[in-house]
Amino acid sequence: MKNVKQLVSTAAVVAATLGLSACAGMSNQDRNTAVGAGVGAVAGSVLTGGSAIGTVGGAAVGGVIGNQVNKPPR
Repeated sequence: MKNVKQLVSTAAVVAATLGLSACAGMSNQDRNTAVGAGVGAVAGSVLTGGSAIGTVGGAAVGGVIGNQVNKPPR
């Protein structure tokens, strides 16, 4: 079971890396949001032992934090 979780985690990281390579046309804020969501998903998965809820929660929190970093002035 541990090998399956490790395989899924590795596949998620590879998919996120490949997906982020298509960020050439994104603004800095959009890119920060995507990176924050990816890092948050990995961190949430690691902290909760591979729980799907932890992964989704981490992605949501990471995306919000990434969105707010270097937010353009109004």
